[in-house]
Formats: sequence, structure tokens, C-alpha cells
Amino acid sequence: MDDLTPLRQQWLDRIKSAADPAAIEDVRLAALGKKGEISLKMRELGRMTPEERQTTGRALNELRDEIDSALRARKASLDDAALEARLAGEWLDVTLPGRPRPQGTIHPVSQVMDEVTAIFADMGFAVAEGPQVETDWYNFDALNIAPEHPARQEHDTFFMHRAPGDNRPPHVLRTHTSPVQIRAMQDQGAPIRIIAPGRVYRMDMDQTHTPMFHQIEGLAIDRDISMAQLKWVLEEFFSAYFGTRVKTRFRASHFPFTEPSAEVDIQCSWEGGTLKVGEGDGWLEVLGSGMVHPHVLRSGGIDPDHWQGFAFGMGIDRIAMLKYGIPDLRAFFESDLRWLRHFGFAPGDVPSVAGGLNR
Repeated sequence: MDDLTPLRQQWLDRIKSAADPAAIEDVRLAALGKKGEISLKMRELGRMTPEERQTTGRALNELRDEIDSALRARKASLDDAALEARLAGEWLDVTLPGRPRPQGTIHPVSQVMDEVTAIFADMGFAVAEGPQVETDWYNFDALNIAPEHPARQEHDTFFMHRAPGDNRPPHVLRTHTSPVQIRAMQDQGAPIRIIAPGRVYRMDMDQTHTPMFHQIEGLAIDRDISMAQLKWVLEEFFSAYFGTRVKTRFRASHFPFTEPSAEVDIQCSWEGGTLKVGEGDGWLEVLGSGMVHPHVLRSGGIDPDHWQGFAFGMGIDRIAMLKYGIPDLRAFFESDLRWLRHFGFAPGDVPSVAGGLNR
């Protein structure tokens, strides 16, 4: 045991003087490695007597464990010192406010679609959806649109390409969401009360028209539905949407899928070039409506001798422009929301029939 004291002190001194992890590893290999000094002494135990082996073996094991513990302690000390130095060099004031990250927001068309859906849901209208690529029959024939109607011409409608010899029925990008009404009637029958929001496509492009835009149509069918109920529904909708009581005016018109048909105007005023809805002596046309044509009811599998109903349709993009004062429909698709906020668009406005516009 006494013979190992100088050896013990030698290695403890070398460990204490090791200045970095590489030096620690060199000391470890020299002392405890396969050819290290202490490892070689352990091999000499086989040449000793049992009594010597017992005493010397215990002392060597204790020395090996002590050296190993000293190596680990020195390495931990060096790691702590390195971390302290790094923290000092990379000092950060955690009391400073965080860097703001830009947040996304709902597109005005999506927001208005949600607002409109919420209002009609309060009045008991369910949401119905359908394909954007429609058959010629659902888009035109089922809605009493005659073959000679202008909407069926290629300069107004996107017709899907057909290869020579392909005799399948024509398909189009739907020009309105009215086909959803036919599909809903076929699936659900009567009575029924739905709205059909979604994208529609027409070959048009100017300040107030784009080739792809958004529509919402409403349909209500029951035994004794009338135009008076249609007027009430629309006035309740516009009052909730614009956050003020809005009067409507019906003007006789013609649509192939309704009879009688009416254009609907809302009360407004123009003061200093600014539109104000719900006040003044002016009127602004916003949608078309009417009682569902018997041919349309039959296309949906409903007997017009026992059921009747009303339908209406409006452009979501257009009523968004009216509410937020956006002058050009192309702004929705060719600009960012910073520009839209200039016109008063504020995410999170959710109106309802009961409470008007909730901000």
C-alpha cells in the first residue's frame, strides 16, 4: 500500500494540471488505458503469492477507482468552466421584450363567407355544397336555362375540353351555385332550407368582375312559403350583416329559374362619395330572387303541386366590397391585407341576427 503512495500522488497531480478535455483523455489513457501504468501493475498480480495478491490487488483497485473519480471530477470542472465562459460571451438580457412575429389573418372573402353563413344559420338555414365542375344538365337544363340562353355560349362560360370522339355530356366550371340547390333537393327532398356558398366561374374581367368569384344562394321550400317571407329573410340578413336596420325594395325582373322574379335593392345614401347603407333616399341593387320555378322543383324531384319555395343569390365579393368600402373587386386577389385594412377590414367581426354586428 505504501509503495503506491508516490504513484497515487503522481497521477493526481497530472490530473489537476490537465487544462482541457484532450489533456484529461491523455492522462486517462496513460493511467487506466489498456497499456496504462496502473493497468500494467494489475497484470503483475498473477505472479504474486495469494497473500500479496490480496493486499496489493485491493490497493490497486482502490487506486484505480480514485484516479477514475478524479478524472471525472476534473472533466466536469472543465466543462462547467467552458459553459461559464460561453455564457459570459453570449450574454442575453431575457428581460427584453420578444421580437414580434407577423401573424396571418383571415382573407376578407373568407371572413364575409363565415359572417353570412352565421347569420343564415341563426335563421335555420343549413350549408350545402357541390362540385365546382358541373354537368351541363345541372348547371343549365335543370335550372330552366334554355339552350339559346347567352350563358350557354362559350364567350360567357368555361366549358371543359373534350377530345375528338369523346361523347360524354358537356361539363362546365359552374357559373353559379344554383346546381347545389338541385342536388340538395334530390338528396333531401322537401321541406328544405339551405344556403349554398362557394366559388363560381364566368369569362369576365373588369373593376367589378373577375373570372373566379364567390356566390351564396339560398333556397327554402315548404307548403305555404311566400314572397313576404323572402322579403323578411333578406331584410333580417342585411340588417345583421351591415349592423343597422336596412330596408329592401323589390323590382320585377326575369330569371329562368324563378317565377315571379325580383331584383332586390337595399336602402342607401351617397354622401361625399361614400356609400352608407340603411339610410337616405337612394337604392342599390344587390341580388336577384324569386319563387322557385315549377320546372326547377321537378328537376329536384319535388312536386310543384304540393310544394313551393323561394330562392335568392348574391355575390359574396360584392357585399364584402360594400361593407368594407373596397372600390375594386380585383383588390381581393391582387393585393395584400395591409392595403385591405386601409379600407376598414378588421378580422373577427362576426354578425348575427340576434345581436347585429359583434365587434
